[in-house]
Amino acid sequence: MKTQQTAHPKLFIGIDIHKRSWKVHCSTELFCGKSFSMSSDPEQLLNYVTKHFPGHEVSVAYEAGCCGYHAHRCFEGYGWRSLVVNPADIHRKGKEKHTKTDKIDAQLISRELKDGRLESIVVPDIEREELRSLFRRRNDLVKDFRRIKSYIKMQLLYFGIKEAEEFDNDHWSHRYRNWLDDMVFKHPTAKATLESRMRSFRFVDQELRDVSTQLRRYCKVHYKKDYMLLRSIPGVGGIVACGILCELGDLRRFNSVKHLAGYVGLAPGVHQSGNNYKVMGITPRAHRLIRSYFVEASWQAIRADPVMQAYYRKHTGKNVKSIIIKVARKLLSRTLAVIKTEIPYTIGVIE
Repeated sequence: MKTQQTAHPKLFIGIDIHKRSWKVHCSTELFCGKSFSMSSDPEQLLNYVTKHFPGHEVSVAYEAGCCGYHAHRCFEGYGWRSLVVNPADIHRKGKEKHTKTDKIDAQLISRELKDGRLESIVVPDIEREELRSLFRRRNDLVKDFRRIKSYIKMQLLYFGIKEAEEFDNDHWSHRYRNWLDDMVFKHPTAKATLESRMRSFRFVDQELRDVSTQLRRYCKVHYKKDYMLLRSIPGVGGIVACGILCELGDLRRFNSVKHLAGYVGLAPGVHQSGNNYKVMGITPRAHRLIRSYFVEASWQAIRADPVMQAYYRKHTGKNVKSIIIKVARKLLSRTLAVIKTEIPYTIGVIE
């Protein structure tokens, strides 16, 4: 009597990806596996698998990081099951938390993949990924803009130059910029320093304006429906709407408010043991930029929407920071409802 194999053997590959080299660990259902190093070339891994594991059903996983999703798309193109995982989701036993090497990381990913305990993050399509790069470029420019302004303020403070009261704020008017341009020092070197910093300031300022305009224009043209729905929400301006579209993608993919709040980081941490139950505050695992956007938008929402203002006042007496987080969670819930129902936000609606 002949026996016939009814299923393909399975191969599980864990990869610790770096710029120039990969540490790879291959295992199957029958043996623990083998670790080796290779260049950062998906084609080379395909050739290795084809030669040593022909006919296997391949699953591969690696940690999300600076190398992006190029390897993931190549693996899927080979017909493999590919996962890009959050490093925090990879379980480590007690002693494994104190020992970390590339080889161990690859082995852990392969083990967790084999045991079926890994879930992939949502990999954006190429269009949204490239749009996200423009949004993150804007964030880099914002940081540079603030840093240069701090350097200029630092130079004034260092040399004991006092500003007029009307200029002592974060908004740099044209009068203030002209005042900086006309400033006179005892020696030309300090003036040269200030002029250099002002050139950098004006360059970054113009770049920030140009990139912001390009970002808003693209979202308004290619994601017009969701963009206009988000703009109807009080506190959500053009840049915040672009940030939600770029970083969160299509909000319809979230099954519930709880799912979305956990992703953004507006979900409470809880510690319960026996009869002891303690709320630990918002979880540290979050998309920090989008969470900050919703917190800032909440301050505007309680000024524009009487329902949100009433919700804020209902908690008066508690810590202000805790209250605004509650408002941000409620605003997040309404944002999800606006996108899923495709009905613009209406001021004053209770439910």
